[in-house]
Amino acid sequence: MRAVSLVASLVAPPRCALCGKACAAGASACERCRGELARLAPIAAAAPPGVDAAWAAAPYRGAAQALVRGLKFGRMLSLARIAAQALAQAPPQLLEGTLVPVPAAPLRGRWRGFDPAEEIACELARLTGLPLEPCLRRSQGARQVGRTRSARLAAPPRVRARRPAPPAAVLVDDVLTTGATLTACARALRPAGARRVAALTFARS
Repeated sequence: MRAVSLVASLVAPPRCALCGKACAAGASACERCRGELARLAPIAAAAPPGVDAAWAAAPYRGAAQALVRGLKFGRMLSLARIAAQALAQAPPQLLEGTLVPVPAAPLRGRWRGFDPAEEIACELARLTGLPLEPCLRRSQGARQVGRTRSARLAAPPRVRARRPAPPAAVLVDDVLTTGATLTACARALRPAGARRVAALTFARS
């Protein structure tokens, strides 16, 4: 099998999931894109209402934007590990508690066949050893992508806790935009038992 993989890589060299250029066998991103991601400065984002603290690994541009789009729309699940590696560099106090993925809308999840935030949270759990608790569910509503800031804030997603929430919850998502989704998640977690809610997102738009 290794010989077949070697021949395949010579005939059709692996391509970077971010820029499309050739990259090393077994790698999801080329060295240039990985270097660009490493140089992007993390953001101590203003915490949305209901969230105690928020942090983003990178601004939503360049390689970071390409990673989010590749994962979410290109179904390149290997990119979730790169995002998780970036989130693992968050301040230690934000990596205390139980990881709670921000849930996708039901139709989007069924269409994709996966939940980007849950993929990132699973990889982050593997990297850090933190427990994972996908205790939130989201009702189908208006799609957030493409809506104006005012529209997002006026009609936030409907989120509920389907079982008791951990006392210290760490929400995990791919992108923080207006914060409306994180607020909806926090408001669902508090009555379910969460006393502290932090949020980690790979990118901040």
